[in-house]
Amino acid sequence: MIRTIIVDDSRVAQEFIAHLLSSDPDIQIIGIANSGEEAIRLITEFRPDVVTMDIHMPGLDGYEATRIIMETVPTPIVIVSASAGVTHAINSFRLFEAGALAVVLRPPSMDDPGFAGARKTLVQTVKLMSEIKVVKRFPNQLKERIPLPVFSAAEPSSSLDIKLIAIGASTGGPLVLKTILSGLPKNLPVPVLIVQHISKGFVKGFVDWLSDSSAIPLHLAQNGDFLIPGHGYIAPDDYQMGVSPGIKISLKKSQPENGLCPSVDYLFRSVAEVAGPGAIGVLLSGMGRDGARELKTMKTKGAFTIVQDEASCVVFGMPGEAVKIGAADKILSPGRIVEKLSELCKNNHAAQ
Repeated sequence: MIRTIIVDDSRVAQEFIAHLLSSDPDIQIIGIANSGEEAIRLITEFRPDVVTMDIHMPGLDGYEATRIIMETVPTPIVIVSASAGVTHAINSFRLFEAGALAVVLRPPSMDDPGFAGARKTLVQTVKLMSEIKVVKRFPNQLKERIPLPVFSAAEPSSSLDIKLIAIGASTGGPLVLKTILSGLPKNLPVPVLIVQHISKGFVKGFVDWLSDSSAIPLHLAQNGDFLIPGHGYIAPDDYQMGVSPGIKISLKKSQPENGLCPSVDYLFRSVAEVAGPGAIGVLLSGMGRDGARELKTMKTKGAFTIVQDEASCVVFGMPGEAVKIGAADKILSPGRIVEKLSELCKNNHAAQ
């Protein structure tokens, strides 16, 4: 049984979430908290396998409660948001900074056409996140120092002629993406394409949250847009994102791959076909194996491939699968990924 505690200051929401989760035979509700303070007390006492967390609560809100839980009794936390609007989404992603693992939208009423799908997403996310072994976070923990690279024609440069960078991520990816994008140079001479597995409805807020600290402008990808050097493009909901000849974005309503749309495999395969040795592929923290096979395809086509190291991953699933099949040229921490991307792109800058 997956022992679960629900945290929400609304009695109606508590009962609704409890009903949805307890309808699955593998989930047991062992406690319900009305506030952040009560959540900390119950989690300390009962040590659940997973927690669903509300954002806005009187007194200790979801952010502070999550931060304290991860510093004292680290527990997998799933944010259950009442809305996927931009403001709610940005607030949800702030909880990732405190240590939460995933965000899902609270399912609508049972007579809503989207109820069945939303309920399935909630239940599956709670079950999957309960399997993750989280570690204690320390107050004011020092982050890995990331150098601020500056391109110079006088510096030694890579012999690669890079046209674009493709990045794939899932569970644990948002915070790593934030670290990488904030560390890239503002004059990055190539575009960046990103597929992040995330619950439907949250991608616009995700782009805005990342944009607050990103060194390069970020956009929600649009079909047919030319890729601009020094800009980042994030795949939207329900579309497979690839690259078409002429280095333009291609969005298609295609079947899910590895059960996912957008899929990292789809992006990496497209990049391998169009850019070949002129691409860099980066696979970050995530469950499952999406991206691993086609990262190997990128490598075979001459691209430079990087995976996040196990020590810094929340889940080493996707990167680990890539390592197993020999898909990675380098296995690096987030800070070292920034350094390597900057180094590999120096040649482009010197040629401009």
